[in-house]
Amino acid sequence: MALRLVVTLVAKPGMRDAYANALRGTIDITHGEDGCEQYELFQSNEDPDKLVLLERWTSAEHLDAHMETMRARGPIPGGEFRAEGGGNFERYEV
Repeated sequence: MALRLVVTLVAKPGMRDAYANALRGTIDITHGEDGCEQYELFQSNEDPDKLVLLERWTSAEHLDAHMETMRARGPIPGGEFRAEGGGNFERYEV
């Protein structure tokens, strides 16, 4: 069973592009992780401050390993561009 993770990120007003650029390195690294089928960042056409990260993992174990790797790396880059309370994530089975 594959898993989809949908991460919604909200930037401070006018900081969306800076936030997206700060995340690029993490995106590039994650593409090389075992079980990663998709890890792409999208910008909303409706909300100028919203980003959505779509992830697809081959299994819950791979996603859990990714989450552990992310925690070990420390804070996610671009935090200075994130709006207060700006973000959430949901897991979906595929």
